[in-house]
Amino acid sequence: MIYTFGTYRLDTDRLELWRGEEPVAVEPQVFGVLRFLLENKERVVSKEDLIDHVWDGRFISEATLSARISAARRAVGDNGKDQAVIRTVAKRGFRFVGEVNLKSGGTVVYTESISSDTGLTEPLSLPDKPSIAVVPFTNLSDDSDQEYFADGITEDIITTLSRVPRLFVVSRNSTFVYKGHTIDLKQVAADQGVRYILDGSVRKAGSRVRITAQLTDTNSGLHVWANRYDGDLDDVFVLQDEITQKIVIALEVRLSEGEQARLWRQRAGDPRVYEHLQRGRALYLKFTRRTNAQARQEFEAAIDLNPEYAIAYVFLYFTYTDDARW
Repeated sequence: MIYTFGTYRLDTDRLELWRGEEPVAVEPQVFGVLRFLLENKERVVSKEDLIDHVWDGRFISEATLSARISAARRAVGDNGKDQAVIRTVAKRGFRFVGEVNLKSGGTVVYTESISSDTGLTEPLSLPDKPSIAVVPFTNLSDDSDQEYFADGITEDIITTLSRVPRLFVVSRNSTFVYKGHTIDLKQVAADQGVRYILDGSVRKAGSRVRITAQLTDTNSGLHVWANRYDGDLDDVFVLQDEITQKIVIALEVRLSEGEQARLWRQRAGDPRVYEHLQRGRALYLKFTRRTNAQARQEFEAAIDLNPEYAIAYVFLYFTYTDDARW
């Protein structure tokens, strides 16, 4: 495919960017950022989306991502002040704006013009596959400190659903902007360009956990599916997988045997390890001296229980990095 905009054209087959008749030298990651933004120009692309597709989900710093966005802007004659080509949408991510032609085999497939006032046009068109946004589950526990647990349940469901190639799943960064707010599901669906919304609640008391979830078709306003799950904390992974499986079935997505194996495989490890990680992550993201130290203790506790739990080492590294930085 060849995308043309202004005097530029980006060739996804040859991995080339041209300005008129002059080639523009760009690093592979910068090209990847431009390509992904163009391929998803009908919607806002979150930072998480970019990291998942350009960096294959690897952990990168905020500074690295900002540098690649700045380089992508420079490559197409844009800058952070004007944002005439790549626009930052506050608290949501980035969007490619302007008039774009898409060519295939020398034939113009379509021309798209995007409004320049907000970076957003009319409600986003639905993808050509089942589309869903998972909004943050509500913490109904008596202890407000259990907020991290409800967030962790939400994030895990999003992550699991995103592994299904035949689903369009809105990223965590895009849906967590609704956390703590009263929401209109139909408006959320219009904002995110999806048809289905999953919402729910989590109540944790001691070693018992109750998860309620409901899947709404915002086109009709009807519940496609709803259920309540009760179990021990040891069963939390099974409960999450069961919820996800029910969603996929409700959306009538057919999975191959290999996809099923990848999606429903039994998660290994002690649930306490996961709980320490989620509690530590919630503390770390508050970015204060005190919570950074508390987060480190949680990550160290996770590692004590499972010395091969790699993600805990990654977050532990972040706490030391922030100590040095700040």
